[in-house]
Amino acid sequence: MTTTAGSAERLPPALRTEALEQLLTERGLIDPKAMNGLITTYETNIGPLNGAKVVARAWTDPEYRRRLLEDGTAAIDELGFGGFQGEHIVVVENTATSHNVVVCTLCSCYPWPVLGLPPSWYKDPAYRARVVKEPRAVLSEMGLELADDVRITVHDSTSEVRWLVLPEQPPGTEHLTEEELVPLVTRDAMVGVAKVAAP
Repeated sequence: MTTTAGSAERLPPALRTEALEQLLTERGLIDPKAMNGLITTYETNIGPLNGAKVVARAWTDPEYRRRLLEDGTAAIDELGFGGFQGEHIVVVENTATSHNVVVCTLCSCYPWPVLGLPPSWYKDPAYRARVVKEPRAVLSEMGLELADDVRITVHDSTSEVRWLVLPEQPPGTEHLTEEELVPLVTRDAMVGVAKVAAP
């Protein structure tokens, strides 16, 4: 694909990314299979798994839960998760009467150390604009129905503060160990667009 500088700036970001990847591949600078593997690892394994470990620890250790809600960054760092895009993380707790959901209205600020790469819907302008104005409708469209008396709070992530939702522990899982709880926790529940389902 050949473009002038002016026309390249008008191309959608996804198309520019694809063109750049193609160019780097043609020159032998990247291996597409390796890149896909790396992206999958951060999207589905490392990131969300780290967050799931944080949540499972909070569910099984009341003292850790207290520390997590008081100073999310320090408590998350206790488990070895921190660094770039996780310099300041605030954790908010979902309950039977209060539900938290996270968005970044300006771009896609996201706590990478505990959630991995942000999903495409999180970066979508429609989600970013609508979840602030009509959170209940957006959550419903994403498959999460909340009772009318549940208060919804939308938290706007920024480059200075990123948010993580501590979801409700599903009923009937109180007897499970921390290790058994980890696989139940999803990225979407830690963003607040889903609940954790019992096994």
